Amino acid sequence: MDVALTNSIVSTATNLASAKTSDALNMVVLKKALDMQAVSAATLLDAMQQSMPQPQLATSGTLGTNVNTFA
Repeated sequence: MDVALTNSIVSTATNLASAKTSDALNMVVLKKALDMQAVSAATLLDAMQQSMPQPQLATSGTLGTNVNTFA
């Protein structure tokens, strides 16, 4: 058997295994980064809602108490 061919096969297999591990690690890091961004976005939205409270809905009068819909 050719030694160069054997070394080439072993090298290719090692590179593929390393690439697979590297890809898995990159996916884990990406998921953690996305989770951190989601938490940051939720915190920012909560802070905005607390700093700008929503006005109360109209309960009496003619403005804002009726909804006209047409189909």
